[in-house]
Parts: sequence; structure tokens; C-alpha cells
Amino acid sequence: MNDDQLLRYSRHIMLEEIGIEGQERILAARVLVVGAGGLGSPAALFLASAGVGRITLVDDDVVDLTNLQRQIAHTTARVGQAKVDSCASAMLAINPGIEVVRVRERATRASLAPLVQAADVVLDCSDNYATRHAINAACVAARKPLVAGSAIRLDAQIAVYDLRHADAPCYACLFSPHAAFEEAACATLGVFAPMVGIIGSMQAAEALKLIANFGQTLSGRLLMLDGRSMRWTEMALAREPGCSVCAGR
Repeated sequence: MNDDQLLRYSRHIMLEEIGIEGQERILAARVLVVGAGGLGSPAALFLASAGVGRITLVDDDVVDLTNLQRQIAHTTARVGQAKVDSCASAMLAINPGIEVVRVRERATRASLAPLVQAADVVLDCSDNYATRHAINAACVAARKPLVAGSAIRLDAQIAVYDLRHADAPCYACLFSPHAAFEEAACATLGVFAPMVGIIGSMQAAEALKLIANFGQTLSGRLLMLDGRSMRWTEMALAREPGCSVCAGR
């Protein structure tokens, strides 16, 4: 690290759990963030401020006025701009020393495969069931850790699927890709703005813990937050032997 980096990341370096060695791992890390909206905004901004060396953003959408209530990486002046460009601008304004790769396309399993393979950690900040399963399948195939979050109305959840470990469950062990699922959208049900901020920030924290290799991650645990009472519920996750995605890996 140079003098500017030592100063910029000094508050991380002071932490016994991170130190210079951990911060150097963060600087060398490659993180894939799928979704540059409500969850992706705080996640990407914190990853950028922490100094993650290369962050790849995947999103096919443009900034809309209705996004600004909760998608904090975007501004009124950038309405109509591609979300990956808008989010990248916010990230680089905070930390010009990082690299941001912008992929303006809808994530599919085929398009995700090389992106996941090139990443150290993957963050699922998407907003639909099909994309979540495509991300999970790509992470299972590449054996890359996945930090998955979601939020709707005043409810939210987060879990880590550390697919580097043979006994770890994947997202499909909990949510079957074959199940009939009625998609819940912010456009029809609404979402309490701070919920995506809470979960997106936690996704960044879990990713940084995985990168710097400290603490206990949410691997094998699902945290669910009720924003009405601000009460957390924790559920232990186990690998499903008959999982159609990860069985036999």
C-alpha cells in the first residue's frame, strides 16, 4: 500500500481483525454485484469505500424517479441513465482508486458464468426469483461464495451460501427453483426504504469478512428482519441431499 492508501484505509487497518494484511486482501479482491438498485446501491458504495480492487456491476435497467426513494447510489440528475453507469459514478466519486466494470445486460446463467468464475465473492442484489436462481446455479458451478439478500414491504432477509465447502447448502436447497412462486415487486407492494439499506450494507459486510477472512459469516444461517418491530429471526440452513442444483457437487 502507498501512503494515500494507508491513510484512506487507516480505520480498517486499526482493527485487529483486518490490519494491513486484511486490507491488502480487500484491495486485491474481485467482487461481482448483480443488481444496482435498492440492495446493490449501499452494497456497492460500501465495497467501493472499503477499497475492493475490482467491482463488477450487472444491471440492465435505467434510473427512474420512483427508484430514488431507496436506491441511494442514484440522483435526480441521473434519471434515465443506465444504473450501472450511475452507480459507478457514485462509487468512483467516493474512491477513484478502484476499478468498476459495468455490464449493462440482464443476468442469465450463461452470461453470469464467466463473471462468477472471475470473482472472489458474489452478491445477489437482484429483485426477481429467476435471476436469483441463475446466480445461485453459476455460483454452485464455480464454487464461489454467494451473499444473497432481499427486501419487500417491511420484511427482509440475508444469508451466505459458502459454496467452497462441500457440506454448505445452496440457495436452491431452501428455495426450490421448481416451486410455484408468485413474484413480489416493489412497484405493486412497496418497500420501506431503510430495509434495503440495512440488508445491502450487511451484504457488503459479509463480503468483506469473506475476503479478509475474519469473524463468523452467515454461512448456513438465514436472518429475517421484521421492520415493524425491528426483530430478527434466525434459521439454521442445511444442505438438501436431493437438491436439483447442488446435489453431487
